[in-house]
Amino acid sequence: MDPTVTIAFSQECAGLGEKIAIGLQARSITLESRIFPDGESYLRFGADLSGQDLIIVKSCFPQQDKRLIELLFALDAAKELGARRTIAVVPYLAYARQDRRFRPGEVVSNSTVGRLLEAVRTDLLVTVDVHQRESLKNYRIGTVDVSAMPLLAEYLNSMGLDRPYILAPDKGASAHAQCVASILGTEYTHFEKRRDRVTGQIVMREVDADIEGRDAVILDDIISTGATIAEAARIVKKLGARKIIAACTHALLIGDAMESMVKGGITEVISTDTVAGSTSKVSVAPAISDSLRQHL
Repeated sequence: MDPTVTIAFSQECAGLGEKIAIGLQARSITLESRIFPDGESYLRFGADLSGQDLIIVKSCFPQQDKRLIELLFALDAAKELGARRTIAVVPYLAYARQDRRFRPGEVVSNSTVGRLLEAVRTDLLVTVDVHQRESLKNYRIGTVDVSAMPLLAEYLNSMGLDRPYILAPDKGASAHAQCVASILGTEYTHFEKRRDRVTGQIVMREVDADIEGRDAVILDDIISTGATIAEAARIVKKLGARKIIAACTHALLIGDAMESMVKGGITEVISTDTVAGSTSKVSVAPAISDSLRQHL
């Protein structure tokens, strides 16, 4: 065990935090947290941080605003308490999708998050499948974006799928589909999707793919409301897919997302533990641990 490395995590990230600590053979501590009667957060480190390389594991969903501000509080306090370096492991990074100005006057929240992490003297940010990897280039701190796709591919390979076909719901997720398809030794394609920036309505074009009688995997980085996946599933079902699986890194599953996807034709949803839930069948801990070893 490396005595100079400490992994800290609050209760909502305990499962993933412990796995990372075991992978690194590092000391783990709980970041004590509670809510004052007026709704403000109280945080406390339960160990001496002097001279430590401190890794704080904090996923920013649900309650993105609350968890993000708690992360910033913890990172700032860690340096005040003598930590040598602070590394923020944020498997799901809040506001990552707001990385550009689509309409005049919009706030580019992702850029603000980067400046806040810099302000509290964060040395390194580790994320998993951030929505646009290019957005991290604007951060003036060290950043690493870990891919969960090889781990998802490994799980899909263990399922004994019948001639799987990998589909990305839009061009932005095409690289993920290519990665998984390459590992599985199969084909992939992506839908052409257009979203109305005001109403949020999605329009998808049919794909030219030989899917009849085969198992289809619709793959994305994030499943939020499930509307995109459900629409893609309806199209794939018409093309004669035998079984349709949805797979993603971050399963937010807001509202009736599961019901919507099932109605569209999805038979199973597979996700990682970046956001813990009933669909979290793949742990990203090995990939995060491997990445951290290169920076310790």
